Amino acid sequence: MSDQSYQPSIGGVRAFVAIAKRLHFGSAANDLGVSQPSLSQSLAGLESGLGIRLVERTTRRVLLTAEGHRLLPSAMAVCDAVDNLLSDAAGEGDPLRGSLRLGLIPTIAPYILPRLLQGLGESRPSLGLRVVEDQTARLLEQLREGTLDAAIMALPAGAPGIGEIPMYDEDFVLALPTGHPLSGRKRLSPSVLADLPLLLLDEGHCLRDQALDVCQRAGVNPDVQQTRAASLATAVQCVEGGLGVTLIPATAVPVETASGSLATADFSTPRPGRRIGLVYRESSGRGGAYAELAAELAALVAESGQVTPVG
Repeated sequence: MSDQSYQPSIGGVRAFVAIAKRLHFGSAANDLGVSQPSLSQSLAGLESGLGIRLVERTTRRVLLTAEGHRLLPSAMAVCDAVDNLLSDAAGEGDPLRGSLRLGLIPTIAPYILPRLLQGLGESRPSLGLRVVEDQTARLLEQLREGTLDAAIMALPAGAPGIGEIPMYDEDFVLALPTGHPLSGRKRLSPSVLADLPLLLLDEGHCLRDQALDVCQRAGVNPDVQQTRAASLATAVQCVEGGLGVTLIPATAVPVETASGSLATADFSTPRPGRRIGLVYRESSGRGGAYAELAAELAALVAESGQVTPVG
């Protein structure tokens, strides 16, 4: 049982968080710039003061205990608060200066990233972006672990402790082989998906779930093909090869139709689509700065004329 008068050191909390992120004492020690014995001593002091075991260490593996998993979000919030305090004291409180680790899901990154990098390079030359492309669940995990600062993904993320800032709405477009009878149509009912061979992305891609949701809302049971793609580009290539049809976001249309081998059709109003936003750890205390960044990013994407900014 912990001593209620115990005041944990920030060094001990940082040691715990670093070990939780890496699940490796050597890597965690390198991240903090301390020796491995010093790291172990800091963790041991924290565990002793709290009266609980946070980390289980064997000859082969490092694991978090149940208590460690439960307390990790609070420990990360402590580190965020201390980092913000130190930055403010040093006059470096603007999170939109210096390095920013930004995640994007795969059905967004290839289509908006060039515009974002160019636009931010001109408007915020002091902001150094580090970009990570990954599926939604893994980006959220990296946010919780503190290895990402923010991420762009489809909303709602619905994750505890994760703040959401809506950026823009975009429609889904039906991607077809060239020469398809529906090519170029402008007011299709989503119910047409009942009669078309539908290609989906692999499990874990939110666009897969969104496409199935469109079918469900239209009251149709789609003819889902066994062919599944690990990326939207692969799904499009399968469509071009005549293996079926798929749904793509409006921002993907210019890139995926550039070769001239893909046709598209638009749905009738209200068109199915998705809302894209910026997510971040609420414990970071940077909601205001991230709202400013999200508005700027949304404006850059909206320059393409393919999306509607929110707000």
